[in-house]
Amino acid sequence: MNVPETASTFGRRDGADRARMLIERERYVLGQIAAGVPLTQVLEDLLRAVEAQASGQMLTSILFLSEDGRHLRHGAAPSLPVAYNEAIDGITIGEGVGSCGTAATRGSAVYVSDINTDPLWKDFRDLALDHGLRACWSTPIKAADGSVLGTFAIYYSEPRTPTTADLDAIAFVTQTAALAIERHRSDLKLRRSQDELRALNAELEEQVAKRTAERNVLATMIESTDIMVMAVGLDYTILAINNANADEFERIYGVRPRAGDNMLELLAGQPDQQAQVRAAWGRGLAGEEVTVIEEYGDPDRVQPYYEIKFRTLRNECGERIGCYHFVTDVTERLREQAALAQAQEALRQSQKMEAVGQLTGGVAHDFNNLLTVIKSSTDLLKRPNLPEERRARYVAAISDTVDRAAKLTSQLLAFARRQALKPETFDAGQAVHVLSDMVRTLTGTRIEIITYLPDEPCFISADPSQFDTALINIVVNARDAMDGEGQITITVEPTETMPAVRRHAAIKAPYVAISIADTGSGIPSDQIDQIFEPFFTTKGVGHGTGLGLSQVFGFVKQSGGQVIVESEVGQGTTFTLYLPRVIAAPGVAAPEEETTEDGYGTCVLVVEDNRDVGTFVTQTLEELGYRTTWVENAQAALDKLAASPGAHDIVFSDVVMPGMNGVELARHVQRLYPDLPLILTSGYSHVLAEGGHGFELLQKPYSVEALSRVLRKASRKLRKRAQAK
Repeated sequence: MNVPETASTFGRRDGADRARMLIERERYVLGQIAAGVPLTQVLEDLLRAVEAQASGQMLTSILFLSEDGRHLRHGAAPSLPVAYNEAIDGITIGEGVGSCGTAATRGSAVYVSDINTDPLWKDFRDLALDHGLRACWSTPIKAADGSVLGTFAIYYSEPRTPTTADLDAIAFVTQTAALAIERHRSDLKLRRSQDELRALNAELEEQVAKRTAERNVLATMIESTDIMVMAVGLDYTILAINNANADEFERIYGVRPRAGDNMLELLAGQPDQQAQVRAAWGRGLAGEEVTVIEEYGDPDRVQPYYEIKFRTLRNECGERIGCYHFVTDVTERLREQAALAQAQEALRQSQKMEAVGQLTGGVAHDFNNLLTVIKSSTDLLKRPNLPEERRARYVAAISDTVDRAAKLTSQLLAFARRQALKPETFDAGQAVHVLSDMVRTLTGTRIEIITYLPDEPCFISADPSQFDTALINIVVNARDAMDGEGQITITVEPTETMPAVRRHAAIKAPYVAISIADTGSGIPSDQIDQIFEPFFTTKGVGHGTGLGLSQVFGFVKQSGGQVIVESEVGQGTTFTLYLPRVIAAPGVAAPEEETTEDGYGTCVLVVEDNRDVGTFVTQTLEELGYRTTWVENAQAALDKLAASPGAHDIVFSDVVMPGMNGVELARHVQRLYPDLPLILTSGYSHVLAEGGHGFELLQKPYSVEALSRVLRKASRKLRKRAQAK
């Protein structure tokens, strides 16, 4: 390449020559840029050519303005000292920052003839003079839009002012440098754009390949799975379907579906199946995401059960365009579940029959023992010339046996939570204090009884007699577990939480915790779940019925609480009863003395369906001085009351009877004859066990004294009402 003339001769040419030289130099520089010559090398070649043709010692430099427009960075300076170039590289532009910093700030040429005296060089004077620089002419290099790209500077070692030729040369170099810088930046921007485009294309190709691979894997999974998958548009057109779904559709309907087919049209010849498909898919196409289990198919072919999960199908804008489903044949699963449920029910029935057998066997054993005593006593009473002392002994034996039988049935009902409890509000701590003397008598002198009672009352609402019985049953078990020697600790304390027990979560509520801890042999862990079962006992024959802890469990559960057992073999056992705590205790009336009293001709309407019991009750009442009328059912009682208004003073009715039960009769009587007293009697009734009936109750079996007491109480109420009127 021919190198064009330089700026030193440029100033001596006429206008035409100068234009030609400018064009040639620009072409040369642009050619270098286009050839890929680095910009710094292009500019250094330009500056060397300028310096080589100059008259005098000319030194030149080009500085680039940084992207932030605040600093000048080294571009090209082939002859300036390296130390000087490094010192000014990165200087901040501004007024008084030498010739170049000021020119870049002003956007116009700054010619300093003598650095030693010019104030613009005040801060950089020593730097320039130390490197032998006395004059500096600087011109801003501007882009086509007038923005500053950098500066071109000429240095001399002696003071000097530019001539016209020098100014022409400066303009030439500045213009050529601007073209080179702009062309270089344009090419650089283009190359960057191309690189970014290539990188973007590579990234897109990678993403497409990755997405395609993912879709291929997904498609392979969908096609190879046994789960049936199908997507359908809003008009029931099949958008996509896997082989499993197509095969099953063909198996149950006899026609093979393909993408693009209309599902309803495929089933046009099967109107019942078409309606079933329309109903199910209609929910999914309406936007409902639902799971159904239903039987599908042509009844002449096969009708399996399917679990179908419908999900909404949306486009990239989120608009609903259809739905898809996942289908699993659950026919075998449902069959297995049905078989399992049947087996579980059979097991429950077997366990129930085993429990009933164990229960009836235990009851029969204990009642046969009691009946033996009664039968023997009655046979002996029939013997002639029986001494009065022996007669009294046999009668007492019968009475005692009846009490034991009543206790046995009471324990059974308590376990079954069908005992008709008589809840009262009382202080559990005071009840334990009163009971402690009896407990010491039961356990004997070798067992130490320790009680920890709260300072404040802990009121509970429960049946006091059942409460005492429950504690005594636990204490007796503890005594036997300690072989008559050890320590029993009874603690009563309020608590705000009942811990989790037997799959029941913990409950935050006010409770009273009554703990009975012993130092006995403990209970093996594999037996703790059995100790509350009726007739379960580890004691020897004749040393317990196995109903004591059953009574505890039934009483506590029926009273709204829980019982927790903690035990360690060889260390002892702790029973803790959690009973709901109540706020206050109403006054408790003192119990009446069990005595008989004459009825003074009071008329009692007896309602009893059992003839033997009815006969016995009427005879007993007549012995007590009452007049009686006996009917065998509730309706007959209502008829008798309606036929003879005011003829009866008290109604005494059994609860369990055919037709209308005693509680229902009592409510009718209360509504029709509000002033007529009514007493219920029963040994067991689920109606009574549920509580809330509000009527006077006499538990069977009852004594003559107890019968007299409730009748006397009813008579008093009757007289008080009559006096009030």
